[in-house]
Amino acid sequence: MNDKRCGYVAIVGRPNVGKSTLLNHLLGQKLSITSRKPQTTRHQVLGVRTEGDTQLIFVDTPGLHLGQSKAINKVMNKAAASALADVDFILFVCDRGKWTEEDDFVLDLVSRESAPAALVINKVDLVDKLDSLIPFTDEIAQRGRFEAVFPVSALRDRGLDELARFIEARAPAGPHLFPDDQVTDRSQRFLAAELVREKIIRQLGDELPYATAVEIEDFAQDQRGVLHIHALILVERAGQKKILVGESGERLKSIGTAARKDMERAFDNKVMLKLWVKVKSGWSDDARALKTLGIDPLGDP
Repeated sequence: MNDKRCGYVAIVGRPNVGKSTLLNHLLGQKLSITSRKPQTTRHQVLGVRTEGDTQLIFVDTPGLHLGQSKAINKVMNKAAASALADVDFILFVCDRGKWTEEDDFVLDLVSRESAPAALVINKVDLVDKLDSLIPFTDEIAQRGRFEAVFPVSALRDRGLDELARFIEARAPAGPHLFPDDQVTDRSQRFLAAELVREKIIRQLGDELPYATAVEIEDFAQDQRGVLHIHALILVERAGQKKILVGESGERLKSIGTAARKDMERAFDNKVMLKLWVKVKSGWSDDARALKTLGIDPLGDP
């Protein structure tokens, strides 16, 4: 008798509510990059969690946002909205006690879908008493058709076991779609590029918010088993390149060191990482350029 279950779960919400942190902790390892800056995630990322006979395939999405007209913003919104199609369950993530117009936008999209949904209120570790969230929770729950509400702290790993068990119990019967030891559909090249971008955002988020893209030009293993990774960082202006490189190249060196350490942990391999910076004016508002960087997997925005 085959008792296997398998289900797709979309994780959606406005920027910076902790979707990627939630995914990483549900998987038990780092997959999606994180930072305190909104709109860090640009891609749909599949994360696979297999526990016994149940496989959950999580879709981490860019934060849905308003008022941005650049091509990259349109692409990110399209990627996030498309994740809601054909999933078995939706996790709508919001920030504790903090509701914005963008949350309304996401709630409206979720309400149009036929898939069941749960409301996940994140960052409750910052609340003195959970009881204080009840009015907020009741109001939002009444506006949506949520099967359950989960107050969690993705960062502190609180409430996630209960959330995972709830979703697992609702996964439909069916064969596993990925090998039990696979955690993502993304390549190591993709993960390497994302780790470099994460370090840029974390170290230069205020000075260089989102005007960077990372392209892996070379990814090869030598005879000693060492991974040699060459990454090209694109910026839009010469002044941004100067900020990124830093005095005597120190900032770029710091970014490279931090990214290399994470790569070695992720790939369980010795890594030699080389970074270059190039100015490419207007790349973030050029749909064709975005496609060459792999940022538009869904067609024209």
